[in-house]
Amino acid sequence: MIPEQIALLTKASESLRAARLLVVNALPDFAASRAYYTMFYVAEAFLLGEGLSFSSHAAVISAFGREFARTGRVPVEFHRYLISAQNQRNQGDYNIDPAIPEDEANQLIAQAEQFLELAQRLLGDLPDSRSGSS
Repeated sequence: MIPEQIALLTKASESLRAARLLVVNALPDFAASRAYYTMFYVAEAFLLGEGLSFSSHAAVISAFGREFARTGRVPVEFHRYLISAQNQRNQGDYNIDPAIPEDEANQLIAQAEQFLELAQRLLGDLPDSRSGSS
């Protein structure tokens, strides 16, 4: 892994930790947002390994689907998780009223954990102990 990928996966791990803390503290909208960012940072790390970098969330999500899910390099459900998580993040971040039930936030966290595990399996473990476990 290149240093930038390590940095993204470290950030993903920390985002997952934040999501867990937020949901336990009855803040599911914010937990859902952090779970999405966990997946987003992992997708960016995968793309960066191919020399690809994008400036918008939509471009990252599209390229991840095109380069990894459509080609079978990662299971297609990971692209679906990312798309769904972005929609839920937008709902949680931009709706005035609380929008994400706790069970949905927990589902997103479980999917984010799978994303990080996939990255560790395919890209390698982080060089220190901050690899997502708590």
